[in-house]
Amino acid sequence: MQTDPLKTSSYDFTLPQELIATHPVEPRDHARLLVYERATDTITHARFDALESFLPQECAIIFNDTKVIKARLYGHKPSGGKLELLINRPLDAHNVNVYIRGKVKVDTTISFEDGFSAKVIKLHEDGSRDVNFFQDTSLLRFEEILPIIDKQGHIPLPPYMNREDEQIDEDDYQSVFAKYEGAVAAPTASLHFTTEQFDRLCEKHDNASVTLHVGAGTFKPVDSEIITDHPMHSEYYKISDEAKALFDSDKPLLCVGTTSTRTIEFHARHLEQLSGEANLFLHPGNKPLRVNHLLTNFHLPQSTLLMLVASFVGVEKTHELYEEAIKEKYRFYSYGDAMLIL
Repeated sequence: MQTDPLKTSSYDFTLPQELIATHPVEPRDHARLLVYERATDTITHARFDALESFLPQECAIIFNDTKVIKARLYGHKPSGGKLELLINRPLDAHNVNVYIRGKVKVDTTISFEDGFSAKVIKLHEDGSRDVNFFQDTSLLRFEEILPIIDKQGHIPLPPYMNREDEQIDEDDYQSVFAKYEGAVAAPTASLHFTTEQFDRLCEKHDNASVTLHVGAGTFKPVDSEIITDHPMHSEYYKISDEAKALFDSDKPLLCVGTTSTRTIEFHARHLEQLSGEANLFLHPGNKPLRVNHLLTNFHLPQSTLLMLVASFVGVEKTHELYEEAIKEKYRFYSYGDAMLIL
């Protein structure tokens, strides 16, 4: 196997289709948990509700409190042709970056329900589009869009689930501590927590939240031969005062998910910035500076998220862990099982 850590091909693996989770387990904290302890090079198989029994007593925990919006909209062009629009992220008060399934030109107007529409203002080479949203003839700010899409939009399930969203996804695809609207994909490691387990952890460990609004780019595969040639997507982030205090402390940090990890590690490289756009690409050539432990789900082949895991344990160990998970029939991706790296 090619394991050059800078080659995209080193991050490929074959996953049996039946291991892709299309719905979460119930209750959500009954997902499985693969625990890897680097100090002893040991793997333990457990259940997610046993998480606290594995955590070092002194470690502090960082959560991502972003909230998933109903970012998928179905509309039509003036010709009547149907289109699907996926909001990616706001660029400023009025301009919103989106992906559109269907052919559009600049100035194409996409009509939704009840006088709500989007006008294409720019086409990008990466396939994304910039649009303005309107209610009748009034140009809308992004925050004015949110209550409208909450009624008209759909939960933006990842394409590999290969199904339409259902009513239950409105709860299942949202963490119990979600607070600030803006994500178009869930920070999936967060989905395993029940309110009771979250409260227990917060009683036992110092903790804080950051906000990183996960964009659709999180699913974009690396299609360059060398991973460092990949243009990393950027996402809005904000470091809370509490998270900043934990960052500045000498406590070891456990980040819940790749998103909070990227946020903390971006801040480690840009100490003067507490909010803005984060576009950090963690991989074996760019390892974590501040985060000690990682809680995460199992990720797509050749994805930046898999490369982030390898930044903690290396490429070969990542493959070993994933081979073990496949052998033990762990469930993969957004609604799948979890892994704790200590």
